[in-house]
Amino acid sequence: MTSPLMQHDQQRQRLAGPSPGWLVFWLALPVLGEQFLNFCVGFYDTFLSGRIGPAATAAIGLAAYVSWLAGMLFGLVGTGTTALVARHWGAGEFEAANRATNCSIALAVAFSGLVYGVIYTAAPGIAWLLDMDEPTRQIVVRYLRIDGVGHLFTSVSLVGAAALRGAGDMRSPLIILGTVSVLNAAVSTVLVFGVGPWPSLGIETTWLRPLGIDGIVLGTVIARCIGGLLMLGALARGLSGLRLTRDEFTVRSTMAARILRIGTPAALDGLLMWCGHFLFLMVIANLGRGRFDSVPFAAHIVGIQVEAITYLPAVAWGYAAATMVGQSLGAGRPDRAVRAGHAAALQCGLLAVGISLLFYFGADRIYSIMHQAPEVQAVGAPAFRFLAWFQVPLVFSIVYVYALRGAGDTRFPMLVTALGVYGVRLPGAWWCGIVLHGGLLGAWIGMVADVCVRALLVFVRFMKGRWQAIEV
Repeated sequence: MTSPLMQHDQQRQRLAGPSPGWLVFWLALPVLGEQFLNFCVGFYDTFLSGRIGPAATAAIGLAAYVSWLAGMLFGLVGTGTTALVARHWGAGEFEAANRATNCSIALAVAFSGLVYGVIYTAAPGIAWLLDMDEPTRQIVVRYLRIDGVGHLFTSVSLVGAAALRGAGDMRSPLIILGTVSVLNAAVSTVLVFGVGPWPSLGIETTWLRPLGIDGIVLGTVIARCIGGLLMLGALARGLSGLRLTRDEFTVRSTMAARILRIGTPAALDGLLMWCGHFLFLMVIANLGRGRFDSVPFAAHIVGIQVEAITYLPAVAWGYAAATMVGQSLGAGRPDRAVRAGHAAALQCGLLAVGISLLFYFGADRIYSIMHQAPEVQAVGAPAFRFLAWFQVPLVFSIVYVYALRGAGDTRFPMLVTALGVYGVRLPGAWWCGIVLHGGLLGAWIGMVADVCVRALLVFVRFMKGRWQAIEV
């Protein structure tokens, strides 16, 4: 196993190279693979729900929003973890990086219990706020409460991955979180459709009866539990120089205060974003002239799940930018940090152009594959073609935020989120979607306006360079 000192020397040599662009590219590739496999969890669950019906798709979609909220709350720990581990690792302070990792995992375990309690308690209220009919409400509440169990282990997976990325290890999270995605697809498929019978083999009985939508959520929970255990096992063995130890595994330390100080604005940013998106979801739920209509709701869920394809490279290059920015600042090279952030945005922006074309020309085909209901296809495809043209600003709004967070600048992105979501997205979606009867397309006009505003503001912030002087 390569020692932390040898890894640090290798990273020092890379940071001293002529161009950060290639390093950003190679750091992003393993994360892109990880994000793709992680995306397959929600995408495949949505695909399976499309074989069941709009109510199942509504449950899957709402669970995806709740999972997103949980991930953002875990980001309270993960953002501070990446920033601190990267800064200490770049400065050669390996013991401090290890303390940050241990404290982060301990915080993740504590937060996961809190998150599960909130999800279990709030599930009926969430369904009520969306004015769902009774059969859909029952499905949603049951799904959310079972799905919440998986977050007890997801917290460890996400925060452990954040620590490894801060140390420059992008491959191990790919392997661990990728395993979760593969297991989810395999186990969910078996549980949804059952096993057997096979008349050609003389087997007439079903070995495992089909569980329908319960099979989807159970497969997801099983996969997430295994992923969390794998991450704990890897860090207990000292993966990439980061090792869990009994003495350092505590939340009572100055390190915990530093992690939370950096991560709190990012978590508030995520919470503001999620609350805004939930209010936006309420707008979508009321596009049926003041009552819940599962057709535009399902069309929205399919569109958002497919648009997550854009998030894959955006998050991958964002993590690469955060790592490079943090380590470059730790090594006393702010010039490299600036060039790394711009390189990440440019590389990912070029990919977003191709994704835009794929979405525009493939909208009808995408919806016909993702959902069997013709009415969902008819509502979703035209709106999705419009959405296709705004993937580049979406990428910029994500990559530059990650770059700022890598430097410990988490407050400004939080303010930008509040302005974009509450000042632009929600009023625009309500006016265009409900008042002007623009339907799903009208609601999405407010969404893309928000994305464009946030992309412009975080780009200007990064250009001004004030983040280079932030103390972590």
